[in-house]
Amino acid sequence: MSGPTSHHYLVALADGGGTVPAELGVVRRLVERGHRVTALVDESMAGPSRATGATVHLWSAPRGTDFRDWAIRNPLELAKSMSEHYLSGPAAGHAADTLADLDAALPDRVVATFFTLGAMIAAEARGVPFDVLMPNIYIAPVRGRPVGGAGLSPMRGPIGAMRDRMAGAATTRLLDRYALATLNAVRATHGLAPVEHVWEQVHHARRELVLTTAEFDFDGDFPPNVRFVGPILDDPDWAARTSFDPPAGDGPLVLVALSSTFQNHADCLQRIADALARLPVRGLVTTGPAIPPELIETSENVVVVASAPHRAAMRRASLVVTHGGHGTVMKSLAAGVPLVVLHHGRDQADNAVRVVRHGAGVAVPRRAPSDDIAAAIERVLGNARYREAAARLGAAINRDVSGSALLDELEPAH
Repeated sequence: MSGPTSHHYLVALADGGGTVPAELGVVRRLVERGHRVTALVDESMAGPSRATGATVHLWSAPRGTDFRDWAIRNPLELAKSMSEHYLSGPAAGHAADTLADLDAALPDRVVATFFTLGAMIAAEARGVPFDVLMPNIYIAPVRGRPVGGAGLSPMRGPIGAMRDRMAGAATTRLLDRYALATLNAVRATHGLAPVEHVWEQVHHARRELVLTTAEFDFDGDFPPNVRFVGPILDDPDWAARTSFDPPAGDGPLVLVALSSTFQNHADCLQRIADALARLPVRGLVTTGPAIPPELIETSENVVVVASAPHRAAMRRASLVVTHGGHGTVMKSLAAGVPLVVLHHGRDQADNAVRVVRHGAGVAVPRRAPSDDIAAAIERVLGNARYREAAARLGAAINRDVSGSALLDELEPAH
């Protein structure tokens, strides 16, 4: 191939729902660049992974039950369930499978998602450089910025610094409580010294690659190996294959795009559809694979479909109503489209507060009645400053998307 020398990458991924299109987008770009890529993935990702052109191997231990975070109200139980499903639970199996591929194929580098801690351990044990993908905002605690997960805005001064320091310590303790002992047991199995905190395992990476735009995230004193390389805007496989047929009429188009995984959000979709029904707009509600479209009662000005290619739809939309998933937010802003965010969980509150802080939209509680949702939609559609702010962020996002920062960081220097 012309350009950089071809290398062999072992990419270790886990099905995190909305993170999959971005992470497989990294795989696709490496393959298109001419590199040899082996992807270790969950069985649920096998088809889309093969479509990238990579060689696909499945984790030997199947993932357990679905992560039902939407049903958990207790923060301790939520942390425990997340650890068992994504972090501590699969770590030993991920390490063993990664070691087998490392020894059989001798790749030049391992690229792991944050959820495959075992793959990082295997790479470290064999002395193979590894990079970590963060397909959202930067999630580890950082001095000078609010801790991730709580949807906090920056707070300056001594009180803000104390708040962020205490919150960061608390979230680290919570993560360590349910994952650290298992993580260190796996490290010991492979001849590695223990780490003090779970985050330390991530910080052992050569690079922590944040798949968002720095202008969207909040500033902080990031570790020296952190790089903001821009988002991946690829639509998921199940949406990219569909066509886009907007509702009839000439009213502003409002696209509704909530979670691609089940978050018990059918009632929320219905309240959004009811809000659109009373406004002089055209509504396009996409339910995704988790909610059958026939569950949502509609009206003359609202069309409900299972999926649509969001990037194409956003180019014609005036507003996006969303749960605040990072991929949807990035695509909306890249199209210069403001948002109404009804965040549900995971990283969505953090994305919502950034949208609001940058003036590119408003946030509404996920259980808000349809009247409140309709008022939020009218507010954003009626004030040009939201679209102007979205366009400013979109310019930064498109700059990063058109650049080469991701591949520049992934490809070894010569």
